[in-house]
Amino acid sequence: MKSNFLDRNLALEAVRITEVAALASSIHMGRGDETIADQSAVNAMRSFLNNMPISGRIVIGEGERDKAPMLYIGEKVGKGGTKVDIALDPLEGTTITAKGGENALSVLAMGEEGSFLHSPDIYMSKIAYGDKYKDLEIDPEDNPINIIKKFSNFSGIKTENVCVCILDRPRHNDLIRQVRSTGSRIKLIPDGDVSAIIATSIEDSGINIYMGIGGSPEGVLAAAALSCIGGKMYTKLIFEDNYTFERANDMGISDRNTIYTMSDLVKGDVMFSATGVTDGTLLKGVNFKNNTARTNSVVMRSKTKTIRYVNAEHNLNIKNIKF
Repeated sequence: MKSNFLDRNLALEAVRITEVAALASSIHMGRGDETIADQSAVNAMRSFLNNMPISGRIVIGEGERDKAPMLYIGEKVGKGGTKVDIALDPLEGTTITAKGGENALSVLAMGEEGSFLHSPDIYMSKIAYGDKYKDLEIDPEDNPINIIKKFSNFSGIKTENVCVCILDRPRHNDLIRQVRSTGSRIKLIPDGDVSAIIATSIEDSGINIYMGIGGSPEGVLAAAALSCIGGKMYTKLIFEDNYTFERANDMGISDRNTIYTMSDLVKGDVMFSATGVTDGTLLKGVNFKNNTARTNSVVMRSKTKTIRYVNAEHNLNIKNIKF
């Protein structure tokens, strides 16, 4: 495959894919139904992908085939053409959307074959911080107290001014306790760790470090974005039992204890696109006005480090949006 396969036309198509998924899911914002919000995004994204002139393979998707009826890991999409691997989350933040919260996104990344770590939809431990501090080397398995102290010393940010973003989950109670013991501030989020990890590399986001355990698909998608805008990330897959490891082993994961950095998660020329579903740190959400809707998207490319923000106004005939 030619290294310049991710051209401007494909970049525009990538934005259109996340736009249509965001539009379809945002109809259901605040209506309390996570399932229909997610399914609407999946249906819209899948329909668009299957009309593209690509031979696409989903390597990061909604789950394995037996758990996800559409856009599952290994699914083939497209009408035929350039071979691409695809990582996606049609609605990153289903609970956020159902409750009308912040930072829900429609997310997609494309790359050459072999661009993304191929793993099952399991838990992943993650630590990420921004491009300004990429030369900081840490032991990701060190305790959070030492990591925060090292970050503070390297960055020059006083420990009490460091802001650590963590998913609000019972599994993080000890992590939260340790972070608080340093005097650092914490931003707890209900969902949406892709947006939170990206925020570590966004000036004035207020987030310095991301820590905690979340989904491995979200980890790969966040790494795709950071490969375009810069940043550092350490991850480790969490195997809850032998069956989980066997699933990963079938996908090429042979070591239970590997620490994956960004170069392990994402390789080569990668394109990342996200469209806001609800308002957030990274993007504005879909704004409906009668028969029109405005979307706010970002598309990035790792090879050129180009970042484009796309504001679009859509003339809507709601009947034409497939939920």
